[in-house]
Amino acid sequence: MSDARGALLGPAEIRDLAGRLGVRPTKTLGQNFVHDGGTVRKIVRAADVRPGERVVEVGPGLGSLTLGLLEAGASVVAVEIDPVLAKQLPETVAAHVPDLGDRLEVVGADALEVASLPGEAPTALVANLPYNVAVPVLLTFLERFDSLERVLVMVQAEVADRLAAPPGSRTYGVPSVKAAWYADARRAGTVGRSVFWPVPNVDSALVALDRREPPATTATREQVFAVVDAAFAQRRKMLRSALSGLAGSASVAAEALEAAGVDPQARGEVLDVAAFARVAEQLVRRAGLGDRGPRTAPPAAGRSAGRPGTVDA
Repeated sequence: MSDARGALLGPAEIRDLAGRLGVRPTKTLGQNFVHDGGTVRKIVRAADVRPGERVVEVGPGLGSLTLGLLEAGASVVAVEIDPVLAKQLPETVAAHVPDLGDRLEVVGADALEVASLPGEAPTALVANLPYNVAVPVLLTFLERFDSLERVLVMVQAEVADRLAAPPGSRTYGVPSVKAAWYADARRAGTVGRSVFWPVPNVDSALVALDRREPPATTATREQVFAVVDAAFAQRRKMLRSALSGLAGSASVAAEALEAAGVDPQARGEVLDVAAFARVAEQLVRRAGLGDRGPRTAPPAAGRSAGRPGTVDA
């Protein structure tokens, strides 16, 4: 592990690098780069990155977090959609920590379209996720890369609240349940706006996820997620009404809910992921629910450069 304590990017270096690359960040486009070394090291510590560990980073941008991960001893595979930033990243690493460049691999691609990664399978995902696609990217990587044991991502504070929300809370919803299919999620800290350039108009937070087995069920993930989507499509509806489209009628939905041990008059926000799995099982038996669930990722995504933007999901 290198002891390059001055290797991280500072405010002046961020501005200079962006200028040389022709990157002109604007709040309208949600282009904000982390320029504070203390924040980078806070993220790396919260992620519990271990020397020699293989880490995947989504949206490295100008490389602030990448340098921090390498400094901690990680081997990093970075996924970057912007070809200019993807080309620059190895050069930035070579300039700041030349002895660590052999531990970096860059994949120039949309994170939502990446189906495989080079080299050793990653055990951790650590990223400052692009906020407008944070939830789809997170769920996609948890689905496609079962080697991931831990996740530590910086997202919009509102999204962090949703991901970590327990059943029955005001912020509990689709992201909460789908994340819970894969892992236990929790808030892992807050990040001030002043550590970004330019300063964003949203608050940021860290959310940590620890992988665990999904609920024991005969229903598929797609079937369970179809029930989750339907349950929250209109939050104020009772489940017997919200699931009537999937079931074919409200009466069949009520039968399935009762068989699953769920009150048909309850609403989706009171069910945990295991309860949703039981409901999906019963709907498969009674209504022939097929793999009709939407994929966890949309067909296209915005720039994955690790910059705050808008809430998705």
